[in-house]
Amino acid sequence: MKANSLQRKFIAAELHNEFSIIDKLKLFVFFLLLVSFNAQLAVAVEMPEIYRLRQGDSVLISVWREEALQREAIVLPDGSVTFPLIGRVEVSGLSTPEVEQRIILKLKKYFPDPIVTVVIVGIEGNRAFVTGKVMHPGPLIISGPITVLQAISLVGGFNKFADENGIKIIRAKADRQEILPVDYRDIVSGKDMSTNIQLKPGDTLVVP
Repeated sequence: MKANSLQRKFIAAELHNEFSIIDKLKLFVFFLLLVSFNAQLAVAVEMPEIYRLRQGDSVLISVWREEALQREAIVLPDGSVTFPLIGRVEVSGLSTPEVEQRIILKLKKYFPDPIVTVVIVGIEGNRAFVTGKVMHPGPLIISGPITVLQAISLVGGFNKFADENGIKIIRAKADRQEILPVDYRDIVSGKDMSTNIQLKPGDTLVVP
């Protein structure tokens, strides 16, 4: 009887250890998944979208230890800026680090190891437009995310002749223009927010 009792205790202990190991493995796997998710979330939060230069933006370009090579330049309609010694440089669509590297490559003809800094001092090129039956039609500087509803608010709202059912966004693509309809009533009622679109540089919000 004692042998059977000891045997049962031994089996119970083994089963307990086995379940304990499995539980620990499950907990460890869950912990790894949680750490991985948090890391991905942190990267998503900490890495904002890189700003890319557009026509009308202003940049300050300087070369270390070369006071004569410090210029503020405006991105021209053709997407370029001009700079001493190297002339025209294509910058539209590039980030400031990319512009720095492009200028460095051109300056290497004149300096062995140029150190170039490019700083954005104006984002007038980062504009959308609101036109039609609103209180203050005109351009909007996009310094951060702006939705349709926010844009309408920034221009003072509709005037009394506005057609809320005909609002649309005209968005330029590489080879065409895209028309994006806006259902204003669904947005303000909260019924459907899908057409409360975030405006992009170059967009035109039309309120007929």
